[in-house]
Amino acid sequence: MDEHIPVLLNEVITGLNIKSSGTYVDLTVGRGGHSSEILARLKEGHLICVDQDEEAIVASQARLSKISNNFEIVRSNFSHLEEILKDKNIDEVDGILMDLGVSSPQFDKGERGFSYKEDARLDMRMDQRQDLTAYNIINTYSLEDLTKIFQIYGEEKYSFSIAKNIIKARESAPIETTFQLVDIIKRSKPMKELKKVGHPAKQVFQALRIAVNDELNVLEKALKATLKHLKPGGRLAVITFHSGEDRIVKNIFKDAAISVGNRFDGPMLEQEKDYILINHKPITASESELEFNHRSASAKLRIIARKERGQQSW
Repeated sequence: MDEHIPVLLNEVITGLNIKSSGTYVDLTVGRGGHSSEILARLKEGHLICVDQDEEAIVASQARLSKISNNFEIVRSNFSHLEEILKDKNIDEVDGILMDLGVSSPQFDKGERGFSYKEDARLDMRMDQRQDLTAYNIINTYSLEDLTKIFQIYGEEKYSFSIAKNIIKARESAPIETTFQLVDIIKRSKPMKELKKVGHPAKQVFQALRIAVNDELNVLEKALKATLKHLKPGGRLAVITFHSGEDRIVKNIFKDAAISVGNRFDGPMLEQEKDYILINHKPITASESELEFNHRSASAKLRIIARKERGQQSW
């Protein structure tokens, strides 16, 4: 597999409005695609990169070292931003990026258990130090819990049928591998669904990945922390790939930036907010990007900024 292609790269770099002397944080450095472009624009500035995947850290370290030494990498989950900054005696930064997609190498490396296209033990852990795996969920969770996971995190139409067949199959022997799970999913769907474009296991695998890594709860906690650590004029850019993720980002950004009421219709019902939305609608991939990077098809970028002192929203 060639070098990982960062999604919405130009839009992210433009949206962060990078200052050459600024301090920036890439909370999901992955293989360093976005970080390398941020780092290239920093002269006196500094970049803090965060990832919980050891393989990603090794790859990004090698890539970023070729650009400059104005960076450091921390192995941690992005929900620990406050602790990371406190450890470095930093209170506020000029920009923060969160790319919530699983990096291509994680999908492409079959043994990590993320892919329905490669046969491997069910795993899906971003941080391989944690105990909970997709194997644990598939083989120990109840019918009700499995159904909820597939419905809420995967928006899978046949969640109950799939969950019921998982329970039945594991009565004979544990479900060990990705292909065993794929076979159960296929048997749980009518032929008309199997004939549709797209892999029939995609939504269940997405749901499992989110559940294994507690992604939505971690995201909500992390977003609230990141907003507090932006300097006046600082920006937070978030790329999502799932409607549940985008809904969380949209709602938290809206709460931070939009007051109830209209100053021209009467008194504000809330005090003036400290943040402004850079884009009210999510930014999506251009036609040209979609041609060379199909993984950008479901990507949505939202950007929020902390107001400069004295700045108005209108």
